[in-house]
Amino acid sequence: MELRQLEYFVAVVEEANFTRAAERVHVAQPGVSAQIRRLERELGQELLDRSGRTVRPTAAGEAVLPHARAALAAVAAARGAVDELAGLVRGHVAVGMVTAGPTGTVADMLAGFHAEHPGVGISLAEDTSERLLAALREGRIDVALVGLAGPPPPGVSVQVLVDEPFVAAAPPGDPLAAHDAVTLQALCARELIALPRGTGLRTALDTACARAGLTPRVAFEASDPNVLARLSARGLGVAVLPTTVAAAHATELRSVTITRPGLRGRIALAWRSDGPASSAAAALIGHARLTLPGLAPAQTTDARSMSETSAPDSSSRRNS
Repeated sequence: MELRQLEYFVAVVEEANFTRAAERVHVAQPGVSAQIRRLERELGQELLDRSGRTVRPTAAGEAVLPHARAALAAVAAARGAVDELAGLVRGHVAVGMVTAGPTGTVADMLAGFHAEHPGVGISLAEDTSERLLAALREGRIDVALVGLAGPPPPGVSVQVLVDEPFVAAAPPGDPLAAHDAVTLQALCARELIALPRGTGLRTALDTACARAGLTPRVAFEASDPNVLARLSARGLGVAVLPTTVAAAHATELRSVTITRPGLRGRIALAWRSDGPASSAAAALIGHARLTLPGLAPAQTTDARSMSETSAPDSSSRRNS
């Protein structure tokens, strides 16, 4: 059994395609296929189901996958330990960012890291928070900027950068705009405009509704909160937005406090609790924690400190 066979196997599983996996590992596709076939013959089991349009791991492949990832991570850690001993920081780091996240802030952070460590390759990908956290836990990325509706999942530590309430936003002519606050129940009676499932904002909304026995009527979805605001401004529904986004569209939209319960969301820097896989990843995490603006740099995986919804707001003068 060779490390390259494990590397190719993991790449095919994650890409669900031999061609994309070959491009990822910079090897011709027949070479990838041949090495995986050799691994299967050695183990005496087929690891991949090649019968469908996408390649999927078999039951044997699912059993082998975590061990293959662990072996590759151990090798990367060994190389990182040697580099650290020699005072070197090199290799590659993979960064994830929630779609429509603070692109400029992340770009500045990565530019600063590149200036300090020019020998480290950097890749950046956008996705939903749910998929980014899964990739982080599986070791496919080293650090991520994600949206959180509650505590981080097991095995993930975070540094909260932004913590703000969500509001309902509607144009001035909408009946909702005449109110200072709206209950979650009343909000669910309206057609809503929200981020897609898997995002921190949508998770906060869906979780709060489920706890209250409500079903939100989401008529429009978009991955950019600013698009949600523009759709609402054109009378297509009530947008559920972070406070800062709603404030940026104050000339077009009226922000209404959501109560019983209120909703909060967080943007956080996230990394694996058991530590980075390489010295390059460790350097990136340290650099990001020092340079990204935000709240106090405290790690937490405590659900009590990161509740999914805030306490009901009883201070508003008029409720819808």
